Amino acid sequence: MRTLLDEIEGHLLVAAARAEGRSAARRFTAPFDWLTEWQRKEIEDRFEAGYLALSRTSWQRTAERAGQLRAEYEERYRTLRRRLLAGFLLTCATAVAVLALLPEY
Repeated sequence: MRTLLDEIEGHLLVAAARAEGRSAARRFTAPFDWLTEWQRKEIEDRFEAGYLALSRTSWQRTAERAGQLRAEYEERYRTLRRRLLAGFLLTCATAVAVLALLPEY
């Protein structure tokens, strides 16, 4: 089920990026009233494709960085768990040693 939701989210992101690219392309070509309709369409299509490629690259970099941060977080978490366990065991060993050394009444 999660995979399906991820795919749907991906399609929605691409659709939104395409819409943003088309809108940006129209704003870019608007001042060039001397362009023919074919030229305007060609420029807008190329602009949209470039915008989408840039978005994909950005998403890939973000995903790679998220993976790196996750790996770093997991390593720090494992280190913290080991330290806490070592501290707990040391505390327990110290308590047992102290109790063993106390004289019995």
